Amino acid sequence: MIETENLILRRFKKEDYEDVFEYLHEPQVHCFECLKLNTLKDAKKELKRRVKSNEINFAIVLKRENKVIGEISATDHELQERFTLGLAWMLNPKYQGHGYMFEAALGFIDYLFKETNLHRLYAYTEDYNKVSQHLLEKLGMRNEGLFKDFVSFVDDENGNPIYENTYQYAILRDEWLEKHR
Repeated sequence: MIETENLILRRFKKEDYEDVFEYLHEPQVHCFECLKLNTLKDAKKELKRRVKSNEINFAIVLKRENKVIGEISATDHELQERFTLGLAWMLNPKYQGHGYMFEAALGFIDYLFKETNLHRLYAYTEDYNKVSQHLLEKLGMRNEGLFKDFVSFVDDENGNPIYENTYQYAILRDEWLEKHR
């Protein structure tokens, strides 16, 4: 568990399903379309899976409401890279614009670099997602480049894949610790 001024980052619980459904029934970014939940029954099933999982995937809980308002995770994306993880997050649109994602990411990244053997953390964001790009830069991550037509998560009305341009950002443990001792 990680605690910040306004938030608690913790493992998911089965009873979080309604809060998770609230932000995953209509994912705002195409890359999370595969996580879309259509019903509360789907949400219950997903939370059962998450509770049993060993993934580093934490619920972001707003203390004053005791409500899950999003999630943040670090995964190897099946690349089997040693000591390198990819960062991802989602926040309920109702809670965006209050600095909660920055607060959660700051605590989470600090935890990863200080409490695990993580050497490098990277994140992908679409070229149109300016808010995410700004947040990654505010966290001290560097833009390492743009991948043109990198990946497709959705299709157009004719069933053709829509490819997205994606930036990669990253930060090393030494770089983080230099700024956050």
